[in-house]
Amino acid sequence: MIRLLLLALLTLPAVAAQAQPTVLHNATIYTVDPAQPTAEALAFDGGQILAVGSEADVLAAYPDARRLDAEGRTVVPGLIDAHAHLMNLGASLLQADLVGTVSKADVVERLQRFALTLPDSAWVTGRGWDQNDWGGDGAFPTAADLDAAFPDRPVWIRRIDGHAAWANSAALALVDSLDAMPDPEGGRIVRDADGRPTGVFVDAAMPLVGGLIPPPTEVERQLRMERALAETARYGLTGVHEAGVDLPTISLYLAAADVGQFPIRLYAMIGGAGETLDHFCETGPLVDYAGRLTVRSVKLYMDGALGSRGAALLEDYSDDPGNAGLLVTPPDAFGGIVERAMRCDLQVNTHAIGDRANRIVLDTYERAIAATGGGPGRHRIEHAQIVVTPDDIARFAPLGIIASMQPTHATSDMPWAEARVGPARIEGGYAWRTFLDSGARLALGSDFPVEQVSPLLGFYAAITRQDAEQRPDGGWFPDQRLTRAEALRGFTLDAAYAAFMEDAVGSLEPGKRADFVVLSRDIMTVPAPEILETDVVATFLDGAPIYGGL
Repeated sequence: MIRLLLLALLTLPAVAAQAQPTVLHNATIYTVDPAQPTAEALAFDGGQILAVGSEADVLAAYPDARRLDAEGRTVVPGLIDAHAHLMNLGASLLQADLVGTVSKADVVERLQRFALTLPDSAWVTGRGWDQNDWGGDGAFPTAADLDAAFPDRPVWIRRIDGHAAWANSAALALVDSLDAMPDPEGGRIVRDADGRPTGVFVDAAMPLVGGLIPPPTEVERQLRMERALAETARYGLTGVHEAGVDLPTISLYLAAADVGQFPIRLYAMIGGAGETLDHFCETGPLVDYAGRLTVRSVKLYMDGALGSRGAALLEDYSDDPGNAGLLVTPPDAFGGIVERAMRCDLQVNTHAIGDRANRIVLDTYERAIAATGGGPGRHRIEHAQIVVTPDDIARFAPLGIIASMQPTHATSDMPWAEARVGPARIEGGYAWRTFLDSGARLALGSDFPVEQVSPLLGFYAAITRQDAEQRPDGGWFPDQRLTRAEALRGFTLDAAYAAFMEDAVGSLEPGKRADFVVLSRDIMTVPAPEILETDVVATFLDGAPIYGGL
């Protein structure tokens, strides 16, 4: 039935042209076009850019155009988040927000407030806790920490990175024979000294409890989408690469696009092997549906996350001897999926954080490209984050592999990342400058809702290697900073390239789509801390405001 719905929706609606061209003027425009890096005005019609240049020249060329006065503000191309989770963002906006909690007691207090808004029978869910922010030794919490406040109703709350979750005893009691259950492949049930589950589940072990939560209704799914799209537009995003979707979610997006209620250019990655991959291998990729949705890639997992000690390392964790992380997908099985995806003309985008995981992915890509021709190319490693060895970094550019990285991960992780891997290995972590100087292309994103949605936070982190309080002085391993032009390109043209869209979006040039953002400050010249005080005045998609306005 889902397949029939997808086929029924493959008729492109006509795009109505505007009655007359529009000129945006009195602006400082950063085009990300090497041939003309800055401008004062741009003209567009029917969602397409007609001209970019000086105010005098553009107004003279279009004297009868409708005018939008930017009042001296800054304009940049529509910002693109190259790695995010749109529907997870929508879900997080409808559950307890645990980001920034400073203790277990703080978590419990927020959950109690949130529970008051729920029916008595509903699970209490949330996301955003991080035990590394609570002081002490960074040990995981336990079910007992939740039981006094929630003795009877189940609680299930995901860690900020989405790679671990914490349950209370009422939730654990719903899993048959949990005490005797072995760890699933690619996952870990955290246990106490006597071997009993403590209440925390890592990676592939999470569905043991999380899979018992009733699925959202169609009304709830629609609301999640609407909330997420309102949030992305508010922060200047005209494009998002969603790292993992299924057929029902794609059908939801197609239906929204058909009625003009999908204000984003979404590059959707198929979530692993299964029904969705089978469908697109049979029907072929979906490219630029209604100018809004493309499905031509698959998202795979090789390891977990650093914060939950699931990132797969070549050597043990410095703060957890005997633990070298997790391989979420067995390498042999991974190789088969990669080759199949490439033969189906799909880009392959693999989550790999630890050095061991990155090496396995690079080795697998290299073999699969040789065996298949590589399909569409531009294959990606998502995160490429921790202690990737210099020899492996040097392999990205020759293989044409894109490093899809998230600057705010570095500034969020820096208080504890060195403890995980030690002072020597951490120098190879979050190595944006090293990647760029090696010739690799960087596509920048946030991984929201793991991090906050605003791409300006990522831009700031990329150029400073500091948190919002300007810590540490001079930046964390400042030799890995990017220039402002490089950071802007990573959130625009290079992110567009990573989605095969560089001919349509990512820079402000004649013939491209009129996707642009109006900012309250000039992020290319103001002191770095003022970037965090910059507001999105308006977000335009195809020349029409989807947030704010002028």
